[in-house]
Amino acid sequence: MRRRHCQPILLFFAAFGCAAAMAQNPVSPPATAPAINPSISRIAFGSCSTQDEPQPILRTVTDWQPELFIYLGDNIYGDTRDMQLLQAKYEKLGSRPEFQQLRASMPVIATWDDHDYGENDAGREYPFREQSKQIFLRFWNEPEQSTRREHPGIYTSYRFGDLGSGQSLQIILLDTRSFRDPPLKAPFSSWKNDYLPDTDPQKTLLGAEQWEWLKQRLLEPADLRIIGSSIQFGHEYNGWESWTNFPRELMRMVSLIQETRAEGVVFISGDVHWGELSRLQVPGGYPLYDLTASGLNRDWEYVEPNGNRIGEACMDFHFGMIHIAWGASPSVQLRVHDMTGRARVRRTVRLSELKFREQ
Repeated sequence: MRRRHCQPILLFFAAFGCAAAMAQNPVSPPATAPAINPSISRIAFGSCSTQDEPQPILRTVTDWQPELFIYLGDNIYGDTRDMQLLQAKYEKLGSRPEFQQLRASMPVIATWDDHDYGENDAGREYPFREQSKQIFLRFWNEPEQSTRREHPGIYTSYRFGDLGSGQSLQIILLDTRSFRDPPLKAPFSSWKNDYLPDTDPQKTLLGAEQWEWLKQRLLEPADLRIIGSSIQFGHEYNGWESWTNFPRELMRMVSLIQETRAEGVVFISGDVHWGELSRLQVPGGYPLYDLTASGLNRDWEYVEPNGNRIGEACMDFHFGMIHIAWGASPSVQLRVHDMTGRARVRRTVRLSELKFREQ
């Protein structure tokens, strides 16, 4: 049984300040300036899918007819320093008919987590991160003109809907691997590495350049912002990989949202092999929701406690779904669907709830 080092992350709220992040990339067509794609309202996402097993849930995803699908990492289980083998594992995913059907049915965008990055729980110390990046960009058909090719790491952003239309959507995909310092290991870790909250001010999760880029993105106008993080953001600390292992970085994100007055922020995440919705209450700000969908064809035998969880967790194969109701009183519905299409997690949040209150 794993040792648990529970420590409420809210204890760090008063202690630390904010920081900063840089690029813009359209889905289609590629452009050198920020492009505005048509307004969309149905977005599906998921993570944790081994290429060695069938992925019938992708057919369920296609049946729901989303206008965009986001892969949040562990899109394959590469776990190698042999780049030919990593390439072969991507090709195995690409050969699956259900994956081909998904790609043919809707635009697909992606970021990575540790297993498709190349090594379990790896960060900036992984020596083949640049080679892995090139394989990633080729597989996901990244345009040659993409600014994603111009900087280290794979962070990027997209825009949908005209500014001023009331239907402006910004999607930000973070890179939580390329710049991340090693987390602090517990002295008596079990079979699954246990990590402790590390308050070392020199350690980073996103890296200085990505933080500055992110700040510039959050300063841009948008009615709704979806921030994709491969690891969980809004849950309660449990010793697994997540933002809670870097509380200064977590607080830097909270502070940056407040500093830039970025409204309408919702997080989506993966990694843990179960689905759930977390709500992080932020003193002086609006609640930050984190919808986790992690188990396209990978499941888990138990779920960690999470005091920030709303409702129940989903332990079966599943995907996440965001349905945006644009209009006079816009809202976003956050859902997790299982293989049958049944919604196992559901919460509707008005966009008016994701705004700063006037002082």
